[in-house]
Amino acid sequence: MSPVRRAATMARSLAGGLSFPWRPAPVPTGADPVPAVRGLGADYDTSWARRYPARIARAAIIESVMRPTMAVIASPARRGLDRLDDLDGPVVFVANHHSHADTPLLLTSIPEPWRHRVMVGAAADYFFGNRIASAISALTIGAVPIERTKVGRKSADMVRDLIGDGWSMLLYPEGGRSPDGWGQEFRGGAAFLAIKCGVPVVPIHVQGTGRILRKGRNLPRPSRTTVTFGDPLVPTDRENARAFARRLQAAVAALGDESTSDWYSARIRAHAGTSPGLTGPDVGAWRRAWALGNRDRGSRRRRRRWPAL
Repeated sequence: MSPVRRAATMARSLAGGLSFPWRPAPVPTGADPVPAVRGLGADYDTSWARRYPARIARAAIIESVMRPTMAVIASPARRGLDRLDDLDGPVVFVANHHSHADTPLLLTSIPEPWRHRVMVGAAADYFFGNRIASAISALTIGAVPIERTKVGRKSADMVRDLIGDGWSMLLYPEGGRSPDGWGQEFRGGAAFLAIKCGVPVVPIHVQGTGRILRKGRNLPRPSRTTVTFGDPLVPTDRENARAFARRLQAAVAALGDESTSDWYSARIRAHAGTSPGLTGPDVGAWRRAWALGNRDRGSRRRRRRWPAL
């Protein structure tokens, strides 16, 4: 065999023995593999969105874009702000969730000093699925990725560090928007984070955003809304995340009752434990829709804060 043919044969043999693309060597038995860094989802780094230039840009978006837009399409009535007068330092805000309009409405309703130092816990799989959506979410609403199904150690450590740095958090304990206008059961993630961080929790009830931009709709429709802030809550020593989540849900339900009736009657029902639930009646879909329609019509009646004596 000539030297040229011998070299060609060796080259073919060498190429046939290699697998392309090259792969990393297998991890030895007993050693933990290094997790792959994807840079998206729960691994997306949002620290740049808390630096000064990004904060200035977000404040401009909130005040010059979100605020006038919400004034036009939501006509918000904001109640219970006096309940935050004695509150100081970072807090966790928890609210019911009906619409994508909830976040801009709340970011323009949360008062100072928290408004421009609040981050929004957003579903990692929805808001951080690609680079463009991740950057827009982090810049415009201050979103940070939170696992929707369960709060992992990485998310919990991130939230604890943010609150330690003086940031507050806005979380939706339902884990997603309402599918039919009624609320969903609160999951324990927000309560767990509040317990882990040791800060007060402010319950908020949002009424009317489902009529503006409900799940499945692409174009907003103007409607009146009400944002009701509740008294700050702190977990007791004997309260775990599940029990605290139930108490938070009851507090938001009582605020919902207050927004559709009057303060005095709602307080009586809350004290008796008979406030209308967030999740609605356990009946068929058409009856749930009918009951929701009645509640919406009732919310448009003239409300009284104090009883007529």
